[in-house]
Amino acid sequence: MAKARQVPGGGRAVEVPPARLAGWFERFAGGHGGAVATAATPHEVRVTAVDGTTATATVPFGPLVEPSLDALVAHALAPRRIALVLVRRGGHSVGIARDGRIEVSRTARHLVQGRSAAGGWSQQRFARRRAGQARHALQDAAKDVFEVLVPRLSEVDAVVLGGDRRALDELRADRRLAGLFARAEPRVLEVAEPSRAVLEEAAVRALSVQVTLRDG
Repeated sequence: MAKARQVPGGGRAVEVPPARLAGWFERFAGGHGGAVATAATPHEVRVTAVDGTTATATVPFGPLVEPSLDALVAHALAPRRIALVLVRRGGHSVGIARDGRIEVSRTARHLVQGRSAAGGWSQQRFARRRAGQARHALQDAAKDVFEVLVPRLSEVDAVVLGGDRRALDELRADRRLAGLFARAEPRVLEVAEPSRAVLEEAAVRALSVQVTLRDG
């Protein structure tokens, strides 16, 4: 089973690759006494086991036309080209991936100093310098998103974000990027400091289906 993380409201979420999704639900049912009910909507598919445990899959990349577990599996397996935007205060990495493989990308690291324990005027000067560094870092990130991704937006099937939500929200305020953020998936990937390697990993994770498990 994929590594789980805790989610708000109780339960734990796992990211399941499309090729393993059908088998994952079979193992889930087998490990909980069998499945007794499946409820599907255009946006999620929930399987309830005999012991009351539920596995709820969030439909990625748009709604299902005819909701069912089989339809979800087929939908997840469809080939896709995805735009990726990974941003943290210390750097960013953006790119286009087809079926989990990076086709074009740009990555940059930024110097944004940590917090200072000093007080008084020194603290204020440090805070201003740090704010300036963070502002320039986000300006560079916005520039790369605009140059690398926006011209190719018509070529992609979806946009997936990752990293620091506050930094992403500041990018979202850039009017040049409005069309890109309008197509962004609701899920934001948790990633380490962006690098080419982190981008490659995110390209694979972006295709996965998030399944939330809750005990009966």
